[in-house]
Amino acid sequence: MKPYLVIINHRTWVALLISILATYVCFTYHVSFDIDLTLISIAIIFPLVFTIRGSFRRREKALEHLSEFRGTIKTLDYFFASNDKLSEEEKIEAHKLLIIISDHLMKQLKANSTQTAELDGNIDQLFDFLQNHKEAISGKKTEKIFKYMQDLHETIENVHAINIHRTPISLKAYCLIFIYIFPLIYAPAIINRIGAEHNVWISYFVVIFSQFILVSLYNIQNQLEYPFDDEGLDDIKLNNFKINR
Repeated sequence: MKPYLVIINHRTWVALLISILATYVCFTYHVSFDIDLTLISIAIIFPLVFTIRGSFRRREKALEHLSEFRGTIKTLDYFFASNDKLSEEEKIEAHKLLIIISDHLMKQLKANSTQTAELDGNIDQLFDFLQNHKEAISGKKTEKIFKYMQDLHETIENVHAINIHRTPISLKAYCLIFIYIFPLIYAPAIINRIGAEHNVWISYFVVIFSQFILVSLYNIQNQLEYPFDDEGLDDIKLNNFKINR
């Protein structure tokens, strides 16, 4: 049950409190009116669905790039391990450099860090290793190894770009504002349709439940926005993409 409660946070309680207060004020001061609720779809549902789809696509692209990252770094590991011109100590050194790159990338993603200096330094160390062992890695092998290095760079940069550039922040802020405003419009409309003379708890339930659905969808979108922090149900399991998993 606990994993399913991650969608409940401070925004949930604020939204529900606004729902209760708005409904209470409408009943107390006899506020009700008829309004086309299609406006709610335009103001909230459409942009909310748009941001959810955008976040999900970012997550799928991240999975694609992480899979390519692991394939590339494992290929580099196999290349060094099968090179007869490298000593066992040198093969172990190369393997350790690849582990450092892999572990640091996963650590950086999980922390939602935008700092890449240390990771860039780790890749530079791998380049220095290649430069120091030109005799063992020469000719056609050099072309292949630098092609793998290019692929490694591209996958890291793609994942890093996904991590720091998210769906439009202004659109998310717009959605949240209208979710908070929603009960002020919805409560009078529901009271008008159900009737103030009927059981008031029906109106309370409809308004609160509708608000809970909207704010929960927003929270789900917000968790999809950060697919690496291992807090949401749909987060990426980064350990599966390490070189040694």
